[in-house]
Amino acid sequence: MPQKFQTLKKAKRLKKSSQKWLLRQINDPFVEKAKLEGWRSRAAFKIIEVDQKFKIFKKGKIVLDLGAAPGGWSQYAVTKVGEGNVVALDLLTIDPLLGVHFFVGDFTEESVSEQIISLLKTIPHNKGGRCDVVLTDMAANTTGDHQTDHLRIVGLLEEALNFAEKVLNDGGSFVGKIFQGGSSDEILKKLRKRFSTVKYFKPDSSRKDSSETYLVALGFSPDRL
Repeated sequence: MPQKFQTLKKAKRLKKSSQKWLLRQINDPFVEKAKLEGWRSRAAFKIIEVDQKFKIFKKGKIVLDLGAAPGGWSQYAVTKVGEGNVVALDLLTIDPLLGVHFFVGDFTEESVSEQIISLLKTIPHNKGGRCDVVLTDMAANTTGDHQTDHLRIVGLLEEALNFAEKVLNDGGSFVGKIFQGGSSDEILKKLRKRFSTVKYFKPDSSRKDSSETYLVALGFSPDRL
Protein backbone atom coordinates (compact mmCIF):
# COMPACT_ATOMS: atom_id res chain seq x y z
CA MET A 1 0.00 0.00 0.00
CA PRO A 2 1.52 3.39 -0.97
CA GLN A 3 2.86 5.36 2.00
CA LYS A 4 0.81 8.44 1.19
CA PHE A 5 -2.43 6.40 1.17
CA GLN A 6 -1.46 4.79 4.49
CA THR A 7 -0.85 8.22 5.99
CA LEU A 8 -4.23 9.49 4.77
CA LYS A 9 -5.95 6.50 6.40
CA LYS A 10 -4.11 7.24 9.63
CA ALA A 11 -5.20 10.90 9.49
CA LYS A 12 -8.87 9.91 9.69
CA ARG A 13 -8.28 8.50 13.18
CA LEU A 14 -6.76 11.74 14.52
CA LYS A 15 -8.28 14.91 15.98
CA LYS A 16 -9.23 17.57 13.43
CA SER A 17 -6.28 19.79 14.35
CA SER A 18 -3.90 16.85 13.96
CA GLN A 19 -5.56 15.85 10.68
CA LYS A 20 -5.05 19.35 9.33
CA TRP A 21 -1.35 19.35 10.29
CA LEU A 22 -0.72 15.87 8.83
CA LEU A 23 -2.50 16.59 5.56
CA ARG A 24 -0.63 19.86 5.23
CA GLN A 25 2.65 17.96 5.65
CA ILE A 26 1.65 15.43 2.98
CA ASN A 27 0.76 18.15 0.47
CA ASP A 28 3.71 20.43 1.23
CA PRO A 29 6.23 20.35 -1.66
CA PHE A 30 9.03 21.61 0.63
CA VAL A 31 8.59 18.63 2.96
CA GLU A 32 9.08 16.27 0.02
CA LYS A 33 11.93 18.35 -1.37
CA ALA A 34 13.71 18.28 2.01
CA LYS A 35 13.49 14.48 2.07
CA LEU A 36 14.78 14.16 -1.49
CA GLU A 37 17.71 16.52 -0.91
CA GLY A 38 18.61 15.11 2.50
CA TRP A 39 17.79 18.13 4.67
CA ARG A 40 16.71 17.50 8.25
CA SER A 41 13.60 19.66 7.89
CA ARG A 42 11.79 21.91 5.43
CA ALA A 43 13.03 24.83 7.55
CA ALA A 44 16.43 24.45 5.87
CA PHE A 45 14.99 26.16 2.79
CA LYS A 46 14.14 29.25 4.84
CA ILE A 47 17.74 29.86 5.89
CA ILE A 48 18.91 29.00 2.36
CA GLU A 49 16.66 31.78 1.01
CA VAL A 50 17.86 34.21 3.70
CA ASP A 51 21.46 33.48 2.75
CA GLN A 52 20.81 33.78 -0.97
CA LYS A 53 19.34 37.23 -0.44
CA PHE A 54 21.58 38.63 2.31
CA LYS A 55 24.83 36.60 1.97
CA ILE A 56 25.20 36.04 5.71
CA PHE A 57 27.47 32.95 5.51
CA LYS A 58 31.05 32.95 4.30
CA LYS A 59 33.84 30.38 4.57
CA GLY A 60 35.54 30.54 7.96
CA LYS A 61 32.81 32.54 9.68
CA ILE A 62 31.54 31.29 13.06
CA VAL A 63 27.84 30.58 13.55
CA LEU A 64 25.70 30.19 16.68
CA ASP A 65 22.30 28.54 16.16
CA LEU A 66 19.88 28.97 19.10
CA GLY A 67 16.89 26.62 19.27
CA ALA A 68 18.42 24.50 16.53
CA ALA A 69 16.38 21.24 16.62
CA PRO A 70 16.15 19.25 14.44
CA GLY A 71 19.22 20.89 12.95
CA GLY A 72 18.25 21.99 9.43
CA TRP A 73 19.67 25.50 9.77
CA SER A 74 22.95 24.24 11.22
CA GLN A 75 23.10 21.58 8.51
CA TYR A 76 23.07 24.26 5.82
CA ALA A 77 25.30 26.69 7.72
CA VAL A 78 28.13 24.18 8.11
CA THR A 79 28.20 23.60 4.35
CA LYS A 80 28.88 27.32 3.90
CA VAL A 81 31.24 28.20 6.76
CA GLY A 82 33.10 24.92 7.16
CA GLU A 83 33.22 22.06 9.66
CA GLY A 84 33.85 22.99 13.28
CA ASN A 85 32.57 26.54 12.90
CA VAL A 86 28.96 26.00 14.01
CA VAL A 87 27.76 25.81 17.63
CA ALA A 88 24.09 24.91 18.15
CA LEU A 89 21.81 24.14 21.06
CA ASP A 90 18.22 23.38 21.89
CA LEU A 91 16.12 22.18 24.81
CA LEU A 92 15.70 18.97 22.79
CA THR A 93 18.40 16.46 21.93
CA ILE A 94 19.69 16.87 18.36
CA ASP A 95 21.13 13.99 16.36
CA PRO A 96 24.87 14.49 15.74
CA LEU A 97 25.96 16.24 12.56
CA LEU A 98 29.50 16.27 11.23
CA GLY A 99 31.16 19.62 11.86
CA VAL A 100 28.55 20.98 14.29
CA HIS A 101 28.92 21.26 18.07
CA PHE A 102 25.41 20.30 19.27
CA PHE A 103 24.37 20.31 22.93
CA VAL A 104 21.23 20.50 25.06
CA GLY A 105 20.54 23.59 27.15
CA ASP A 106 18.65 26.82 27.75
CA PHE A 107 20.78 29.75 26.59
CA THR A 108 18.97 32.11 29.00
CA GLU A 109 20.60 30.27 31.94
CA GLU A 110 23.95 31.72 32.97
CA SER A 111 25.68 28.34 33.20
CA VAL A 112 24.57 27.48 29.65
CA SER A 113 25.58 30.87 28.24
CA GLU A 114 29.02 30.32 29.77
CA GLN A 115 29.15 26.88 28.16
CA ILE A 116 28.31 28.42 24.77
CA ILE A 117 31.16 30.91 25.08
CA SER A 118 33.53 28.13 26.19
CA LEU A 119 32.58 26.10 23.11
CA LEU A 120 33.08 29.12 20.85
CA LYS A 121 36.56 29.53 22.33
CA THR A 122 37.49 25.97 21.27
CA ILE A 123 37.17 27.01 17.61
CA PRO A 124 40.69 27.73 16.24
CA HIS A 125 41.75 31.40 16.31
CA ASN A 126 38.69 32.36 18.40
CA LYS A 127 40.07 32.95 21.89
CA GLY A 128 37.56 35.73 22.45
CA GLY A 129 34.65 33.28 22.26
CA ARG A 130 32.75 35.36 19.71
CA CYS A 131 30.86 34.56 16.50
CA ASP A 132 29.87 36.21 13.23
CA VAL A 133 26.26 35.04 12.88
CA VAL A 134 23.54 34.33 15.45
CA LEU A 135 20.47 32.45 14.23
CA THR A 136 17.20 31.71 15.98
CA ASP A 137 14.18 29.96 14.52
CA MET A 138 12.64 29.54 17.97
CA ALA A 139 8.98 30.06 18.77
CA ALA A 140 7.55 29.92 22.29
CA ASN A 141 4.89 27.34 23.11
CA THR A 142 1.46 28.77 22.32
CA THR A 143 -1.31 29.37 24.85
CA GLY A 144 -4.14 30.04 22.38
CA ASP A 145 -4.32 33.72 23.32
CA HIS A 146 -2.95 35.73 20.40
CA GLN A 147 -1.69 38.69 22.46
CA THR A 148 -0.02 36.49 25.08
CA ASP A 149 1.56 34.29 22.42
CA HIS A 150 2.92 37.27 20.53
CA LEU A 151 4.45 38.78 23.67
CA ARG A 152 6.11 35.46 24.51
CA ILE A 153 7.54 35.15 20.99
CA VAL A 154 8.89 38.71 21.05
CA GLY A 155 10.30 38.10 24.53
CA LEU A 156 12.14 35.02 23.33
CA LEU A 157 13.51 36.88 20.33
CA GLU A 158 14.68 39.69 22.60
CA GLU A 159 16.47 37.19 24.85
CA ALA A 160 18.26 35.84 21.78
CA LEU A 161 19.20 39.36 20.69
CA ASN A 162 20.51 40.20 24.18
CA PHE A 163 22.79 37.19 24.02
CA ALA A 164 23.80 37.96 20.44
CA GLU A 165 25.00 41.40 21.55
CA LYS A 166 27.38 39.70 23.99
CA VAL A 167 28.98 37.36 21.46
CA LEU A 168 28.79 38.94 17.99
CA ASN A 169 31.89 40.27 16.29
CA ASP A 170 31.83 43.72 14.72
CA GLY A 171 30.00 43.49 11.40
CA GLY A 172 28.10 40.38 12.53
CA SER A 173 24.59 39.31 11.55
CA PHE A 174 21.45 38.27 13.42
CA VAL A 175 18.47 36.35 11.98
CA GLY A 176 15.40 35.74 14.13
CA LYS A 177 11.82 34.61 13.69
CA ILE A 178 8.91 36.85 14.56
CA PHE A 179 5.20 36.81 13.76
CA GLN A 180 3.33 39.55 11.94
CA GLY A 181 0.25 41.23 13.37
CA GLY A 182 1.62 42.29 16.73
CA SER A 183 3.79 44.98 18.26
CA SER A 184 7.48 44.55 17.55
CA ASP A 185 8.48 48.23 17.83
CA GLU A 186 10.82 47.72 20.78
CA ILE A 187 12.74 44.87 19.18
CA LEU A 188 13.07 46.86 15.94
CA LYS A 189 14.32 49.88 17.86
CA LYS A 190 16.92 47.75 19.60
CA LEU A 191 18.06 46.12 16.35
CA ARG A 192 18.40 49.48 14.57
CA LYS A 193 20.48 50.78 17.47
CA ARG A 194 23.10 48.04 17.04
CA PHE A 195 22.92 47.06 13.34
CA SER A 196 23.43 49.15 10.22
CA THR A 197 20.72 47.30 8.22
CA VAL A 198 17.50 45.71 9.51
CA LYS A 199 15.00 44.05 7.15
CA TYR A 200 11.85 41.95 7.35
CA PHE A 201 12.02 38.90 5.09
CA LYS A 202 9.42 36.20 4.44
CA PRO A 203 10.93 33.28 2.50
CA ASP A 204 8.90 31.59 -0.23
CA SER A 205 9.34 28.36 1.74
CA SER A 206 7.49 29.84 4.71
CA ARG A 207 3.92 28.59 4.56
CA LYS A 208 1.56 31.12 3.03
CA ASP A 209 -1.01 30.65 5.81
CA SER A 210 1.61 31.32 8.47
CA SER A 211 2.19 34.80 9.90
CA GLU A 212 5.85 34.00 10.56
CA THR A 213 8.48 36.24 9.08
CA TYR A 214 12.15 36.89 9.83
CA LEU A 215 14.11 39.89 10.99
CA VAL A 216 17.51 40.01 9.31
CA ALA A 217 20.00 42.42 10.88
CA LEU A 218 23.41 43.09 9.32
CA GLY A 219 26.46 45.12 10.31
CA PHE A 220 26.54 44.76 14.09
CA SER A 221 28.44 47.35 16.07
CA PRO A 222 28.44 47.47 19.89
CA ASP A 223 29.36 51.17 19.75
CA ARG A 224 26.72 52.15 17.19
CA LEU A 225 24.60 55.11 18.37
